[in-house]
Amino acid sequence: MFLQRRNRILRKGSAIRSLVAETTLTPNDFIVPLFIDEGINVKTEIASMPGYYRNSLDITVKEVRELRGMGLKSVLIFVKSKDELKDNTGKEAWNPDGLMQKSIKAIKNAVPEIVVMTDVALDPYSSYGHDGIVKDGEIVNDETVEALVKMSISHAMAGADIVAPSDMMDGRIGAIRKGLEENNFTRVGIMSYSAKYASCFYGPFRDALDSAPGFGDKKTYQMDYSNRIEAIKETLMDVEEGADIVMVKPALAYLDIIREVKNAVNIPVSAYNISGEYAMIKAAAKMGWLNEDKAILETLTAIKRAGADLIATYFAKDAVRLLSA
Repeated sequence: MFLQRRNRILRKGSAIRSLVAETTLTPNDFIVPLFIDEGINVKTEIASMPGYYRNSLDITVKEVRELRGMGLKSVLIFVKSKDELKDNTGKEAWNPDGLMQKSIKAIKNAVPEIVVMTDVALDPYSSYGHDGIVKDGEIVNDETVEALVKMSISHAMAGADIVAPSDMMDGRIGAIRKGLEENNFTRVGIMSYSAKYASCFYGPFRDALDSAPGFGDKKTYQMDYSNRIEAIKETLMDVEEGADIVMVKPALAYLDIIREVKNAVNIPVSAYNISGEYAMIKAAAKMGWLNEDKAILETLTAIKRAGADLIATYFAKDAVRLLSA
């Protein structure tokens, strides 16, 4: 039998497969989400995210030092606000002495070279658990954007490198960029959650921050998962308004969207490998239905292969260990 081309030649061993691999993972690809709580020496495992914790700031700082030592270069910060600080204005979000602001300062002081990204949305501070201000049962857009600008400037003042608006309000990227420019924060970047879908896979994250909506859902501002073209429109608008990085969230059920966005823009694209995706692998591995380590690397490679330049993932530490093994 004569074959002009034998494709299996380049698959015959691990060394040659590595040489011709089209997609490779490195620690530079990962953003590490961190959940921060009030108190000292507080380490609370998130029940729906086995092996992941909400830590007090002292433990978080130690964690960031460890992450940097492993070669990881970026963290994305989320904080759990006390119930008594929540209201319908979200004003705790721009408190200069708030947990987020203290966390930014402490992390940058301890590990100056780490890239600190911050979540910009009102849901952790809202008595309604929504990403915006509520009036007559409606999440209002423009007043929410004004609050998000205050929040972003507050994060910049504390030392954030990149603010990451995750709210999906209309016009907020342009407003935040204008606010940063007018306050001379010309070196602070914006990573916009440009195509954030209303997904059922966010459940464990809301457990982590106690930020589930108190009524209704988030479908009037997060995107309909039936839509593809809308994601491109939203992303291109954010680029025009001044986003430095755009994000698709979730990742696994939206690999096609990641590729579409990557093809449409000329700035870095990030994707969020979210809590529900993490929990599914953990649950299946616990049941013995799949190999957790192999599933982690295959999942993250798929997200990067789809077009993500950066991946926010709860598997970042695991992935680095596996890649260095």
